[in-house]
Parts: sequence; C-alpha cells; structure tokens
Amino acid sequence: MPLRRRGRPGLVGTAARTAVVAGTATTVSDNVARRQQNRAEEKRAEEKYVQHEDPVQQQAAGMAATPTPVPAAAAAPAPDMVTQLQQLADLKAQGVLTEVEFENAKAKLLNRL
Repeated sequence: MPLRRRGRPGLVGTAARTAVVAGTATTVSDNVARRQQNRAEEKRAEEKYVQHEDPVQQQAAGMAATPTPVPAAAAAPAPDMVTQLQQLADLKAQGVLTEVEFENAKAKLLNRL
C-alpha cells in the first residue's frame, strides 16, 4: 500500500493549480479586452455615421436648434392689427414660431393698443 501524503499539495499539485489560475485569469483578461475593443469600434462607427448624415437633416437640425427671431413684420407698425395677428398665427402654423415666441409676439402686438 503506497503512502499518501497529507497536508499541502506537492510540486505537481501546486503547478497544476497555478496553471488553472493563470489560464482563468488570461481568459477573463482577454474577454474584457475584447469587449472594450468592440465597444470602442461601435462608438467609432456611430460617430462616423453621425458625421455622414444627410446634409438636409443636419441643416434642419441646425435650424431647429437655433432660436427663431420674431419677424420684423410683427415689430413694425402695420395698418391692421387683425392682419398682424393672422400673420403671426400663420408663422406659428408653419413651424417658424414656437408657442412661446408666438405668445410673446402677440403680447407685444396687443400691448401697443
């Protein structure tokens, strides 16, 4: 009957355990690096797509982002108050004026009475 060693593992057991730990660490490290690389590539592809958007869409987005000034016709005295109000309503309906801009222009016009 061979003698069994009790206690700590021998040289072969320690080497095997070290190999398993090192292999697991390498695998995890590779997976993390691969995941980071994929995310970076996706981000670059997204940025590239945004840069190559349709110029018409970019212009529309730029126009929507900049505040539209109140038209000069609303600020200048007009012969008819109803005509001016109708012009403001038309500009709002066309999307040239926002609700807030429309209300401000209308208030200025009505306060001149």
